[in-house]
Amino acid sequence: MSLAETTSLLAIPLATGCAVLLTHVPLGQAILRRGIVFVDLAVAQVAGVGVLIGHMMGLEGTLAQQAAAFGPALALALLLGWVERWWGDVAEALIGCIFVLAACAALLLVGAGPEGAGHLQETLSGQILWTSPQQALWCAVAGLVIAVAWFYGRWRQGTGFYVCLAAAVTISVQLVGVYLVFASLIMPALGSRRAHHGLLAGYLIGLVGYGAGMAVSVLGNWPTGPVIVWMLAAASLAASLATRLA
Repeated sequence: MSLAETTSLLAIPLATGCAVLLTHVPLGQAILRRGIVFVDLAVAQVAGVGVLIGHMMGLEGTLAQQAAAFGPALALALLLGWVERWWGDVAEALIGCIFVLAACAALLLVGAGPEGAGHLQETLSGQILWTSPQQALWCAVAGLVIAVAWFYGRWRQGTGFYVCLAAAVTISVQLVGVYLVFASLIMPALGSRRAHHGLLAGYLIGLVGYGAGMAVSVLGNWPTGPVIVWMLAAASLAASLATRLA
C-alpha cells in the first residue's frame, strides 16, 4: 500500500480519534483527580450493553443506536450522582460492582442470540478504521457540543460531570470500543498529570498514540483498537519519563 493510499485510508479514522480525544482527555483528567478510575469502564460497559440490546432489537441508523446506548448510560450517570452524594465513601467499590454486573449482562446477551459474539467483539474493540464520514461528522459535532458544555458551562460538579461523561462515552464506544474508551480517558491523563501544561500534553499524547497506532495497525495488518491502546500506553509512559527527567 502506497503512502498516499495509507494517508487516505487513515484520514477519517484519525479525524474520529481527534473528536474522541477532544472530550476524553479533559474528562479523563477529571476522573483521575476524583480518584474514581473505574467509572469510565462502568459507563462504557453499560453503554455497550445498550448497544447490544439495540442490535438485538434490530435498531438501525446512527440516532437509533446512539439512543440505545445513551439511555442506560444516562440512567447510570444519574445513579452515580446520587451515589457520590450519599455513599461517597464506597463510591469506587460500587462503581466496580456496576462494571462487573454490566459485563455479566453483556455475556448473557451474547448467549441469547446467534450474532451476539460478533456484536460483543465490536463493542469491546471497536471498528474505528471503518468509520464512515457520517459517523465521523456526528462524533465531531457532538464532541464539540460536549466540550463547550464542559469548558464553558457548569457541568464539572456533581451529576453534571457524570452526564457529560455518559454523553461522551456513548458517542465513542460504538466507534472505538470499550477498551479504547478507557485508554483514551485514563492513559493521556496519567502521562500528563505532572506536565506544566497538562491539557495540552494530554492532547499530544492522545494524538501520538492514535496516529502511531493506526499506522502500525495498517502496516502490520493488526487489529486497530488494541494497537492504539498499546501506542497510547507507550506515549503516556514516554511523556511521564520525559517529565521526570526535565
